[in-house]
Amino acid sequence: MRESHPRVVLGLHRSRYQRHSLAAALDMGIRAIDTAFNYHGFAAHQTLGRFRDLLPEFSVSTKVGYFPGTTRAVHSLAPGQLRHALEQTNRDLGRPPNLVFLHNPEHTLSRLSPEVAREHLTSACEVLVNAVQAGLCDAWGVASWRPGPLVGLIDGDTPRPDVLMVRSGLLVAIDTLEASESLATRWRLPAAAVWGMSPFGGKATDPIWDKINPRLFLRSDSRRTCSPIQAAFRAAYYLPRVGSLAVGSDDPAHLRELLASLGAEVDGDTVTRYRTLLGRQRSGSNSPSSRSASARTGAPSST
Repeated sequence: MRESHPRVVLGLHRSRYQRHSLAAALDMGIRAIDTAFNYHGFAAHQTLGRFRDLLPEFSVSTKVGYFPGTTRAVHSLAPGQLRHALEQTNRDLGRPPNLVFLHNPEHTLSRLSPEVAREHLTSACEVLVNAVQAGLCDAWGVASWRPGPLVGLIDGDTPRPDVLMVRSGLLVAIDTLEASESLATRWRLPAAAVWGMSPFGGKATDPIWDKINPRLFLRSDSRRTCSPIQAAFRAAYYLPRVGSLAVGSDDPAHLRELLASLGAEVDGDTVTRYRTLLGRQRSGSNSPSSRSASARTGAPSST
């Protein structure tokens, strides 16, 4: 069995929650899994709890914020609902999770005035702070798909999470990249405390990955040994800068391919040029220098 890869987290959003997939991840050295209260039709925790021989081998992170509704999941930051979800999570897993994220708080907060939204965010974060103190989890964090609405809500009264999870990768828009970095800065979180998610913006089999050349984001020695998918995965650690990356797959071969890319070196200058290009696209620039940057990086024409 290989040494663990602390920078890789097995995301279970679309997983079929099968024993052989978890066992294969363990055999490859993956020691962290990420799920949520609402995943797998709100049965993720119960299903994982049945793997009592495998589950102790993993660090388990999960999320709370979505709850069963009449026809679809509904989002809520109500302290009572969050606390109930945390207690049920412990019962279903048969153990406290190592980390609990507040799940996409912007879903609710973006509909409120800034003053009310700030109060709701602070109250929801305090539920997780209290959960740590009560032994319902070891640490807490915030997972945000659209971090922009959160940036202006953070002040001196907002509890500081242990971990922030945001989207990462070549298909993340510049506004989201900048908002993620601003949020981490406001909370004084180093890159090691920031997790990336959805590095392929959907699926690694999407046609976009046949149209661009992510290997240009690697230094020359690494370009020769990495596939485009490996290069895109490795570059996702730098867009924005994250210490861990959650990626989902029930295919052991795909996971093995991604893990093999961790030793590849990313070209920081190319990442900087790419971000400059994204900024120009946002402002509507189509100058020759912008087109030249696109040609150098092999960047997609849109994000």
